[in-house]
Amino acid sequence: MDQYECHSCGTKYNVTEQGWKCQCGGVLDLVKENVPFSKVYKEMPSMWRYIDVMPFEHDSAIWSDITMGEGYTPLIVLDSAEPNTFVKVDYMMPTLSFKDRGAAVLIAKAKELGVKHVIADSSGNAGTAIAAYAKRAHIACDIFLGKGTSPKKIAQVKAHGANVREIEGTREDVAEAAQKAVDKEKKFYASHVYNPFFYEGTKTYAYEIWEQMNGAPDTLMIPVGNGTLLLGAYYGFKELMENKCIEKMPKLVAIQAENCAPLAKAFINNQQAAQPVENSGTLAEGIAIAKPARSAQILEAIRATNGQMITVNEDEMLKARAALASKGFYVEPTTAANYAGYVKYDRSSDEKIVIPLCGAGIKSN
Repeated sequence: MDQYECHSCGTKYNVTEQGWKCQCGGVLDLVKENVPFSKVYKEMPSMWRYIDVMPFEHDSAIWSDITMGEGYTPLIVLDSAEPNTFVKVDYMMPTLSFKDRGAAVLIAKAKELGVKHVIADSSGNAGTAIAAYAKRAHIACDIFLGKGTSPKKIAQVKAHGANVREIEGTREDVAEAAQKAVDKEKKFYASHVYNPFFYEGTKTYAYEIWEQMNGAPDTLMIPVGNGTLLLGAYYGFKELMENKCIEKMPKLVAIQAENCAPLAKAFINNQQAAQPVENSGTLAEGIAIAKPARSAQILEAIRATNGQMITVNEDEMLKARAALASKGFYVEPTTAANYAGYVKYDRSSDEKIVIPLCGAGIKSN
């Protein structure tokens, strides 16, 4: 049976519909032995080609009714002038963001557990993805969103039939309201932050890069708020290392918005976990997380790969968004923040770098 383990105190729990955090308040990880990786199912042009390393029995068919072909997104050279820099076009997904990777796995696992109703909180993209996959799985869904969320994202969530609960206040207030509802209403918390099954989906980002590059890049540039892509990529490449598919871990370079950068502050101050900050306002709503629940794990991953953190301001984001659009990629501000970080990054001429294009520009205002 699947088990959770607290990252703080090590207490183990069986995976149940109601469990989402440790009694000590710590976040839960999935208990995993070395994950054997033997085969890529190349006949599947989606992330499910790596079913062997996902938290399902290989003969499980639950996911096959829920998938919308997410994953296995293009990896292409950004610009002929920069032949060693690649973009992974992860907005080429059913709901137009990388969050579909995690949502597909998490909702398939919820279906396997017999869940009938899920609750999630989001700044937009994760809520959209959870709403879409929950609808396909015939699971009722409530999404908690902040009142300042992009109207286009709110409309997208509603279009998938989810009940939207708009909350006044910060992103942290939205999460707190959702968590109270989960505990009071005894619903399944389909959280892209707290539920470790979400990372079992985002880790496929690493497997795809490995397959497409026939190895690991030198560096991954990743925008970071709650760390769902960064941690997924880290776990994926760690598994590839354990299975001797690669010889080195890519360096993780994490990007934060200057106006909401608790992780960057903790990294610079050599702290083990981030202290909450005040979000003074940023266009990059996807990484505007003032109090990241998994900050200790994010900082561990960056340091373990000899990585670094870069912050960018609002003007740099706008310029980066325009620069990517001039290359044919229309992205939302969170991805633009990441590219702005890449522009500032001191790279060597032969350094192989991968940049995710996380969300489509059409989703934002």
